[in-house]
Amino acid sequence: MAFDFKKEYKEFYMPKRTPEIVEVPSANYIAIRGSGNPNEEGGAYKQAISILYSLAYTIKMSYKGQKRIEGFYEYVVPPLEGFWWQEGIKGVDYDKKDLFQWISVIRLPEFVTKDDLNWAMEEVKTKKKLDCEAAEFFTLEEGLCVQIMHIGPFDDEPASVARMELFLADNGYENDLSEERRHHEIYLSDMRKADKSKWKTVIRHPIRKVK
Repeated sequence: MAFDFKKEYKEFYMPKRTPEIVEVPSANYIAIRGSGNPNEEGGAYKQAISILYSLAYTIKMSYKGQKRIEGFYEYVVPPLEGFWWQEGIKGVDYDKKDLFQWISVIRLPEFVTKDDLNWAMEEVKTKKKLDCEAAEFFTLEEGLCVQIMHIGPFDDEPASVARMELFLADNGYENDLSEERRHHEIYLSDMRKADKSKWKTVIRHPIRKVK
């Protein structure tokens, strides 16, 4: 059976609908950085997603071709994730989507190296005629965080964030959002098919103990 990150690491992908604290270890990702409204048709964000998935599935299916990745095992491509911020704005202002800065990512299995990603970028460039130069091998250790399962549209996220803020205040923690530690979302629903009211999104914020 193929390795499924969502099932093997439920504590990071399937949180409760009430806030909880987790220690998130280091992980590797394919990443593309950009800016602008993620809802713009044909915009930078949607182009980035197309490239990310093309690279992720090229690596996943490599074993069916001539490429041999050391330590390879069959796995389910993890869900799309994103780190979001807006210059000069604390937290996230959902009414100002044009100001979004983002790092869109898909997690990689531990056996995938930077060289393997470079191989996939050449494959996608050659076979699918997609420019992958913006893609990068990205490593992040998030550390201590608070997270919650948000159900519903993205524009309703402030209510879930407010619940996390109240939880932190009640338990002696505070947000630690910075240039290195960002608002993080993990998208568990197929937004092309699922009703907006049922979208599942993990919202995760970096935190620290109040001194």
